[in-house]
Amino acid sequence: MRKLFFLISAVAWSAVILYLCLTKSSNIPTIDIPNLDKAVHAFFHFVFTSLWVLFFRTQVRNKNIYKPLFFSFMLSVFFGVFIEIAQQLFTTTRSPDMFDILANITGAAFASFSILVFIKIRGTKP
Repeated sequence: MRKLFFLISAVAWSAVILYLCLTKSSNIPTIDIPNLDKAVHAFFHFVFTSLWVLFFRTQVRNKNIYKPLFFSFMLSVFFGVFIEIAQQLFTTTRSPDMFDILANITGAAFASFSILVFIKIRGTKP
């Protein structure tokens, strides 16, 4: 049951990101704060990576966190790059941005680092 919950959560969050990044930009409310979109990208991928770690962690028998963390981080990077390419190919109001990719990677890296710190503080082996 836990596996299914984590899978549904991760897939649903992925779908939300995909929708928001590919929808017509005029449909998304704007707030005039410089580089806010980069913070949003980082947040999206922080949560994305965290949710996929939870799911992948249920898939491995041992308690080692490194493999689920690595797969989740790489999935986040590839998903972010895919979205930027899809914006170029499938939308007319969006364009790819290398800084969005960097923000995505930053969010995924921060999630990975935070998970490792949390495990260290909790006193369990990664």
